[in-house]
Amino acid sequence: MIAPYRKLFKVPGGWRFSLAAFILRLPISMLYLAIVLFVVAETDSYSMAGVLSMAASIVLSIASPLWSRAADQYGQRKILSITVPLHIFFMGSFVLLLKNDAPTILWFTSALLFEAFVIGSGQMVRRRWIHAIKDDRALTDTAYSFEAFVDEVIFTSGPVIATLLAAAFAPEYAIFAAMLFVATGALFFTAQKSTEPPPHPKEVGEDRSLLIRLPFIRALFIPLMLCGSFFSSAGLVIVAYSDEYGARESSGFLIAIWSLGSGIAALAIGSIKWKRSESQRFLESTVLLFFLTIPIYLAAQLAPGNFMIMGIVLLVNGFAIAPLLTAGFAAAERSVIEQRKTEVLAWAISALNLGGALPPALTGYIIDTQGVSVAFVIPLVCMALSVLLILPFINIWREKVREIPA
Repeated sequence: MIAPYRKLFKVPGGWRFSLAAFILRLPISMLYLAIVLFVVAETDSYSMAGVLSMAASIVLSIASPLWSRAADQYGQRKILSITVPLHIFFMGSFVLLLKNDAPTILWFTSALLFEAFVIGSGQMVRRRWIHAIKDDRALTDTAYSFEAFVDEVIFTSGPVIATLLAAAFAPEYAIFAAMLFVATGALFFTAQKSTEPPPHPKEVGEDRSLLIRLPFIRALFIPLMLCGSFFSSAGLVIVAYSDEYGARESSGFLIAIWSLGSGIAALAIGSIKWKRSESQRFLESTVLLFFLTIPIYLAAQLAPGNFMIMGIVLLVNGFAIAPLLTAGFAAAERSVIEQRKTEVLAWAISALNLGGALPPALTGYIIDTQGVSVAFVIPLVCMALSVLLILPFINIWREKVREIPA
């Protein structure tokens, strides 16, 4: 199991850009929880927090592929030098405006603006691995699994950091910490010029239309989008669940346990040389995640307030997350040419972000009006739809499933 990872970290510069990207994207997991806690503390409304999450995720899902297209054409350093300062500026503006009781339109707009300049570090680091590894497909799979593990470390540690800072000081301190991580990670990442993929400027007559127009990208985008809906709605109900039973500070630890299950799975699958196509693995993982979501709903209904049982079912649910995301990213990346790999990875990640925008407002409304136990049905419905919406593209998936890994 260890051998593939030893080989991976012999790739020149690999551990350095991966560490930089870890710091750069640590705020991803901190910000969702920190913003929910901050907005709820200032407005006393989960509905408002849900609406803000929805709007911000829509902006992010649109902006991220466009910035990634630009990174493919002009280079990662150039794009990060534009997005990072603006991202940090508007993030700080959001905190100051809301804290000083500015009109809702002002702090709401600042939140949308910092999402519009968000850094696509997840797709950028995966693109660097592809560039550094070249044609070793099995090692690329290991890199994807390792970055999935890193994602889960981020989603394990980030909520805990955010929760501890919010409890010890105030919710906005978690946002300030995120700003520091972004600045530090970006400086470290952009300093590593030797591993940066070369830019691919658009050539005369070359078709650079949006990749979402390709049938397979749409077939992958839609179920991934509903998985994103599952993640965001589950995250919101976990926060509300902890709050309802008098332990708001436990929300970060429950989310961390959830991510821990996915991290364990990520390390395990990274050592496997697959004989099934990434498309087949994606379909299998999507169905598995649906079935493993049922126990979360049942735990909320049959054992309300029992954090041990909720933690166990979240841990088990997490075992299906990394395999799903790793296979999905691999399927996306291997469907396009070299010059467009950052963009296609951004579309996969944006599917998750756009899906994450859809349910929070409804989930927040149900929490406020019907109670958190009722709201646990939303994540289950999202995963059911993710499975069902594979069916309209079944012919495309059949063709992809037949592909055998090299």
